[in-house]
Amino acid sequence: MKPPILIIIMSTVISGTMIVLTSSHWMLTWIGFEMNMLAVIPILMKKFNPRAMEASTKYFLMQATASMLLMMGIIINLLHSGQWTILNNLNPTASILMTIALAMKLGLAPFHFWVPEVTQGISLTSGMILLTWQKIAPLSVLYQISPTINPSLLLLMAILSVLIGGWGGLNQTQLRKILAYSSIAHMGWMSTILIYNPTMMTLNLIIYIMMTLSTFMLFMYSSATTTLALSQTWNKAPLITSLILMLMLSLGGLPPLSGFIPKWMIIQELTKNEMIIMPTFLAITALLNLFFYMRLTYATALTMFPSTNSMKMKWQFESTKKMILLPPLIVMSTMLIPLTPMVSILE
Repeated sequence: MKPPILIIIMSTVISGTMIVLTSSHWMLTWIGFEMNMLAVIPILMKKFNPRAMEASTKYFLMQATASMLLMMGIIINLLHSGQWTILNNLNPTASILMTIALAMKLGLAPFHFWVPEVTQGISLTSGMILLTWQKIAPLSVLYQISPTINPSLLLLMAILSVLIGGWGGLNQTQLRKILAYSSIAHMGWMSTILIYNPTMMTLNLIIYIMMTLSTFMLFMYSSATTTLALSQTWNKAPLITSLILMLMLSLGGLPPLSGFIPKWMIIQELTKNEMIIMPTFLAITALLNLFFYMRLTYATALTMFPSTNSMKMKWQFESTKKMILLPPLIVMSTMLIPLTPMVSILE
């Protein structure tokens, strides 16, 4: 893709999300979603092949259906209240329709089927945009309408997402699919806390985006897309391999790392709201995610020094891929836990 075209497309994606974030009018929000969706499709098809074409078509059909449902909810709400304002109390029917539409855009279960397929069919760069930037706009609208959302519906979708995000990733060897299932599980955690403390959902989103960005950047740096390729990265870049393993464990939510912060705070907040079964269930299902990350870590660690593997050391060529933001992102994705008391004070 030529640089001027890429700049135009990327600026449209960014401005579409910004319109959704800043507007208080339903029509503007819908326009922002449409701009974002139509501009993202060429990014998904950047490396043109049949798989990317199929993934982009699936993404378009799912997002178009969600936009249609969202517009239907907006019109029902307009007929009921006579207002286009987002922060106005929603009609229950409109609220359910909007929640389902935004869940489809996010890839919450039971509307999760497109996420692993689309992520697997596109390049690592496009996958990174899909699993990070594309989550911001729907979550911002859910944040704004959180007081009028049907709690039972959202909690049901959250429970299903956490379960499917854990189970789905267990038999995967493709790293992009593993990250897609991880994304579904993280969206489930965010949806759970949205009803009780929307600000904590924002904290969870920021930490999730940092961790996912770092992981995708390291995969791009080492050109790893499968478990096998990951187990051979030690021969090319030992330090990168060690960092990937730390980030994997952080994504799984292992206590000394940053990924544990949102899980810890969500469980604490749910317990404060006198919910015992829900956080217990979430903590147990989080072990599924941790298991497949631990398995990846173990498979890679088996080929690390001082073990010997069948591959010879590769020539240490200078990598041409420049990842400027990678060092601060890795530090924040793994070492933020001492700042947790400060976050809880802000809460």
